[in-house]
Amino acid sequence: MGGCEQTFQAHQSGVLEKLLQGDSAYDYDLIVIGGGSGGLACAQEAAVLGKKVMVLDFVLPSPQGTSWGLGGTCVNVGCIPKKLMHQAALLGQALIDSRKFGWEYNQQVKHNWETMTEAIQNHIGSLNWGYRLSLREKAVAYVNSYGEFVEHHKIKATNRKGQETCYTAAKFVIATGERPRYLGIQGDKEYCITSDDLFSLPYCPGKTLVVGASYVALECAGFLAGLGLDVTVMVRSILLRGFDQEMAEKVGSYMEQHGVKFLRKFVPVMVSLGDIWNSFYFLFTPSLVLLAIGRDSCTRKIGLEKIGVKINEKSGKIPVNDVEQTNVPYVYAIGDILEGKLELTPVAIQAGKLLARRLFGDLMSECDYINVPTTVFTPLEYGCCGLSEEKAIEVHKKENLEVYHTLFWPLEWTVAGRDNNTCYAKIICNKFDNVLVGFHILGPNAGEVTQGFAAAMKCGLTKQLLDDTIGIHPTCGEVRKDKTFLKLTSIDVV
Repeated sequence: MGGCEQTFQAHQSGVLEKLLQGDSAYDYDLIVIGGGSGGLACAQEAAVLGKKVMVLDFVLPSPQGTSWGLGGTCVNVGCIPKKLMHQAALLGQALIDSRKFGWEYNQQVKHNWETMTEAIQNHIGSLNWGYRLSLREKAVAYVNSYGEFVEHHKIKATNRKGQETCYTAAKFVIATGERPRYLGIQGDKEYCITSDDLFSLPYCPGKTLVVGASYVALECAGFLAGLGLDVTVMVRSILLRGFDQEMAEKVGSYMEQHGVKFLRKFVPVMVSLGDIWNSFYFLFTPSLVLLAIGRDSCTRKIGLEKIGVKINEKSGKIPVNDVEQTNVPYVYAIGDILEGKLELTPVAIQAGKLLARRLFGDLMSECDYINVPTTVFTPLEYGCCGLSEEKAIEVHKKENLEVYHTLFWPLEWTVAGRDNNTCYAKIICNKFDNVLVGFHILGPNAGEVTQGFAAAMKCGLTKQLLDDTIGIHPTCGEVRKDKTFLKLTSIDVV
């Protein structure tokens, strides 16, 4: 009869078995591998839609032995503790500013690291418990075990005691996220820590060397310096790769002016007890070395090769189509492990919810990865949405763009006597229709400001609409019409 290749392919992928036996042949309708923000959102949405769902989540301890509970990177060792420590540092600056506003205090003011970390870890513990309770309420089975595919539609779950149990499912969602990368040099795992360890560190770090120039590196360096510590950042090449470089250099300049030291164009080659040798072989002796050089996808040890799921061999990322489906039809992926997608918690949550609705509901909406806002919580926050100036030039060509920019002075900084030549904003517009393709702001509460602009950009915000919008006075998000500059505050400094 001819043409049996598709039948063989369906058999190898497990689709034929599903068609012949039906979903009732499996233990679950859906198994989610990974209990982070995206995985939990997908699992709970699928359960609400009436499906039988399991979440497998297991945190392999860091080389320093750090582990944590349900909720993934963001809740435990990312966004939440990072923002809280950033707030602790901002409060220190507020104490300094408060004297100019009439506050008088004579007692010695100092920061207690242990008090801060205990309070933050207590909050994280409450979030961990809340996630477990939410899964229970929605009848989602939660198993604290490491998931690994053993054959089509079948996964092995290994708990911390080494006990193994196998489960089957009609569909799988991989949401395993990423973990910090190590340097691969002598002493890195023995004597260095990463962001996995910092937020629950039981002692004050003291003199700290931060290796890396990622947003994690600069955020951690920023709040550590804000807490009064001696901080040096070792930078191999550029700051905030992938972000607008004009803004990135302004972030670095502000940090340098406020006590953070930078070692440019250096890489460490060896770490020994108490010492770190850099690429020019001079000795640097910090109390603590924090590595923040990037993150690796947790996809290489979960048995994907056994069922034929393709990954990018270099990065470990998983290529998917527009509906987050891998090359194996019943396997999907969301979150930081996706190739070519943004590594942001709200993106993973949105993608997870929409995926569940497409798989088990009657909605076909796809996750929109365009014009997603984000903020880098450095001492002076950097918020952005859309394209960096470099990327905009690559996509639209320089001659087709118009860039507007301004310096601004927050009202709160005036009485405090803080620098009036620091906060900065710019927009990048397409000349043909005046639509904003990039928005960037460096200043207090940049995240809160950027969120509103992101919604407007989703609606096709133009420069003319910005000019016509009446701002809230006096705020950093205020916009007034001007022929040359985008004005974001009531006090114009050109």
